[in-house]
Amino acid sequence: MFVYLDNSATTKPYTQVVKTMMNALEKDFGNPSAMYSLGIDAEKLIRKSRESVKDLIGKGRGEIFFTSGGTESDNMAIICGAMKNGKRGKKIITTKVEHPAVLESMKLLEKRGYDVKYLNVDKYCNIDISEFNRELSDDVALISIMAANNEIGTVYPIQDLYERKSPDTIFHSDCVQALGKMRLHHVDLMSFSGHKIHGPKGIGGIYIKKGISIHPYIVGGGQEKHMRSGTENVPGIVGFGKACEISRKNLSDDGCEKISKLKRYFKENIENEISDIRVNTPENSLSTILNVSFLGTKSEVILHRLEEDGIYVSAGSACSSNKKGESHVLRAMGLSKDEIEGALRFSLSGFTTEEELDYTLDKLKKAVESFRSIARRR
Repeated sequence: MFVYLDNSATTKPYTQVVKTMMNALEKDFGNPSAMYSLGIDAEKLIRKSRESVKDLIGKGRGEIFFTSGGTESDNMAIICGAMKNGKRGKKIITTKVEHPAVLESMKLLEKRGYDVKYLNVDKYCNIDISEFNRELSDDVALISIMAANNEIGTVYPIQDLYERKSPDTIFHSDCVQALGKMRLHHVDLMSFSGHKIHGPKGIGGIYIKKGISIHPYIVGGGQEKHMRSGTENVPGIVGFGKACEISRKNLSDDGCEKISKLKRYFKENIENEISDIRVNTPENSLSTILNVSFLGTKSEVILHRLEEDGIYVSAGSACSSNKKGESHVLRAMGLSKDEIEGALRFSLSGFTTEEELDYTLDKLKKAVESFRSIARRR
């Protein structure tokens, strides 16, 4: 059996997405900047896709600009937002558990003289609101806090945090994992990615609220209203738009509740069938993510044992799992070495079935018991 449970890393594109993209590649291949009909038709597709993204996030007083993905969107929001608002001050507030695209942007700004404050999290990846309040001051240029954590699934009170800040402070939220899985609260800047919602890779977007001004990220021909120059990736954009259309319908049809029930079912079965574990994902979390530590094991060994059985899971963020070293998220949560080394992330989607989860549990239980048995004999 083939079981894919790494949907936080990437997702299988919807069939409709692939068909839409193929049509754009074969028929609507004109340059959207061209004045003739082939280019005008391509530009119309971009406009339609832009509206589809807006419909998914909820119509707000702002605009969507297309990028190459979530990483570029995060970079653009943080670096360009902080530099544009630099006259207000050089202080930035973020958390220790952000995606590397955010944390690396912060490091770059620190080298340019910005004072970045990293909020702590508890053992379930929640931030302390009182610590956030203490860091608020007149010189905060930018705040960047993700809507939901990509490793643990913890959902953050973005609307509450947004309302606490000064009107002159720009608030950015990395919504890459949250898009299509929960209702989003509009802040000043939001980042998205297509391949996390069954769309194509290499396409993403940034939402900029009306009245918020940031510097352009890439200059050149003036595409995307001069915010992100370069000939538009029409097939990617229409694929992203189609994925947003389908995701919006799934949200309306309680598709997330179906996934939530499957996650609860899987979690309860793991708790009943496998001893010495720690469930790292809190109740207030995305419907798609379940992170569990299997004490006395090594996650990479269990991961490859599951792979032999056709099951694909993750030992951490896909953007950093190929690097040596422990998860910065689990470390920030204060977990023990044993808890960190034995942590696996299971991320579900609308394609996940109960039969797949039963099969996974059976193979997972055997893999964990086998590892522990060998470890005891050493």
